[in-house]
Amino acid sequence: MRVIAGEFRSRRLKSLAGLQVRPTPDRLREALFSALTARIGGAVFLDAYAGTGAVGLEALSRGAGSVIFLEQHREAVRVIQENVRSLGVEARCRIVRGSVRLYLRGQKADMVFVDPPYSRPEEYDLALNILSENPAPLVIVQHDSKHVLADTYGTLRRTRILKHGGNSLSFYEPAV
Repeated sequence: MRVIAGEFRSRRLKSLAGLQVRPTPDRLREALFSALTARIGGAVFLDAYAGTGAVGLEALSRGAGSVIFLEQHREAVRVIQENVRSLGVEARCRIVRGSVRLYLRGQKADMVFVDPPYSRPEEYDLALNILSENPAPLVIVQHDSKHVLADTYGTLRRTRILKHGGNSLSFYEPAV
C-alpha cells in the first residue's frame, strides 16, 4: 500500500495482515480525492474506522491541514502510529483510540470519512445518525455497492454517489 499523490506521493505505508482491516483500494482513493480537490486544502479531515490510516494520510498528502484518525483496534492504532511517524507528520495528526459512538458526537471536522467493516452493516446507520446530530460540512461513506444506504439521515442528504467496481462512495451534506 502507498500514498498515491501529493506531498508524500509513492511513499509506502504499513498494513495489517488478515481480513480484519480492508484498506481502501488505490483506485477508489484516487476517485475520492479527485472529487475532493477543490475542498481539501487546509481542511480538518476525520478518518473514522481508520484501519491503516491510508485515507487520512492521503488527505494530508493532498493538502488537508490536519487529520484525526479514529480507530478502536489496538493493532490498527499501532500501524497508524507507525505510518504517521514514517511520514514525519505527527504534529498534523491526532490518533484517537476509541468508539465511533462516543467520538463522533463531538467531532469538529470539515470532512468525515466513514468506512466501517463491511461485516458490520449496522455501523453505517449508527455513524450516519450520530453525524446527522452535529453534521460536518461533508460526510463521505465507503460501502459495498450492494449495500444500499438511505438518501437522508436526519439533516444529512446524499448529494452524490461514486461507484468503482464493488465499492461505492456516498457523499452527504447538511440540508440547507
